[in-house]
Amino acid sequence: MQTGLRALKLGLGLLVICGLAVPSWAHEALLTNQSSDSLSFVDVDTMKESARIEVTGKPAGIALSPDKATAFVTAPDSKELIEIDAVSRAVKRRLLLGGGPLGIAAHPSLPEVYIADWFAHKVTIVDTAKMAVAGEIKVGESPSGLAVTPDGKLLLSADRDSDAVSIVDLATRQRLVSIPVGKRPFGITIDDKGARAYTANVKSDDVTVIDIAARKVVGSVPTGRRPYAIAFAQGKGFVTDQYGGTVTVFDEATLAPVKRINTCDHAEGIDADADRKAIYVSCWGDDVLLRIDPQSLTVTGKAAVGDGPRAFGKFLR
Repeated sequence: MQTGLRALKLGLGLLVICGLAVPSWAHEALLTNQSSDSLSFVDVDTMKESARIEVTGKPAGIALSPDKATAFVTAPDSKELIEIDAVSRAVKRRLLLGGGPLGIAAHPSLPEVYIADWFAHKVTIVDTAKMAVAGEIKVGESPSGLAVTPDGKLLLSADRDSDAVSIVDLATRQRLVSIPVGKRPFGITIDDKGARAYTANVKSDDVTVIDIAARKVVGSVPTGRRPYAIAFAQGKGFVTDQYGGTVTVFDEATLAPVKRINTCDHAEGIDADADRKAIYVSCWGDDVLLRIDPQSLTVTGKAAVGDGPRAFGKFLR
């Protein structure tokens, strides 16, 4: 088995980075370290940082291209979108946007990313093939988290200072509706079926559940202090409680609370791997990435990363 795996890696080809041979595919996390102006690459099988590159502008939000070979990072301080080759681990292009770029989401099939502008109360559309602005969409006040439905038809924006979520038709570039949710929604996640959206409401300490087709709220879940973002695995929702040092777990079907896992100082970004066998949490205060087993609901790994890992968005490839 090991011989076959080595042969497969050789067949796929190797890149040489800092004197080390790296396969052209990976099972890794990419963390935006906002305080240290860097991006950490973590091998999630070994839970060790494998590389770190400089990314200036206080990087915060992150999204990956459909093939996961490219990362797109928002830099609020320099007001830019930064394109990074995730294979060669190098900054490729930078696009000055202005305003306050924060949350970001990638289209599942088109060469487009969507960036929430915190100050201008809009979503900027960027054509990633040309690395150029292709349009903008007015949403609510201070949009933060963004998510695109799996079919690529709708974009949802958590409009923090409007206490609402905007639903946008991506074909017409028009906002269809604004749905009131909890107080100060920040992170937003859509389930794998594209049926429901979930907002982490930092002021009301809860999660609001939205039926996307019906365009209405269908439930809520209490969380720890200042929930930041949400991920799903094995029928459960996982919410990072930024001020609670915990991850709240709830049943996805019934919305009933399951457990609160003690994690770290300022748990923020959260993502589930492709086969939903692990949840990964970035810890702003402790400068680590944690791995959580969604069955046992225990922390099973920890990796040291750069200073102030935010990882706001989809960061696993």
